[in-house]
Amino acid sequence: MTTRATDADAAPGNTVGGSRALALLLVITGAAGLLAAWVITIDKFKLLEDPDFVPGCSLNPIVSCGNIMKSEEAAVFGFPNPMLGLVAYGIVICVGMSLLAGARFRRWYWLTLNAGTLFGVVFCAWLTYQSLYDISSLCLWCCLAWVATILMFWYVTSHNVRQGLLPAPGWLRAFLDEFTWVLPVLHIGIIGMLILTRWWDFWTS
Repeated sequence: MTTRATDADAAPGNTVGGSRALALLLVITGAAGLLAAWVITIDKFKLLEDPDFVPGCSLNPIVSCGNIMKSEEAAVFGFPNPMLGLVAYGIVICVGMSLLAGARFRRWYWLTLNAGTLFGVVFCAWLTYQSLYDISSLCLWCCLAWVATILMFWYVTSHNVRQGLLPAPGWLRAFLDEFTWVLPVLHIGIIGMLILTRWWDFWTS
């Protein structure tokens, strides 16, 4: 169970730690995202060397990582998207390991981490839309990265709200004390339903 910091602990200029559960979640989700980014990066390089290369996760016309990698959306910043993940997920792992070692961070550090995960979850939402309704293909490794990012965003946000680092009403703090898990489950569930309905005829044929 997470222990809520006092107002003095959460005040600017002081430091706040994280629970062992949050630290482990950051390490595990960061590792999952890093694995996905690593595999996609390797396959992208192979695809650049050989345009006829077929990634191992290209299973059928819908679950086709190759279609995703060849799209313009796969390099929206001018370089392959997973290269950004190699850096970002590595940072998340470092934060999680630091918390396991007993590190405590200032308020600005926690809010920066929250902003980073917010950027990640918004970017994943955009990629999800592009994957479903523009590219019309799914990448299983991308889906793993989406799930990892969603989990880390909601749990970092919950931590910051419960510790008083983000302003929130008392009822919201109380809700997150017990039911943080509801938010990522709903979030992932909505994406799952979108995937199911987008290709309903294919899944049921």
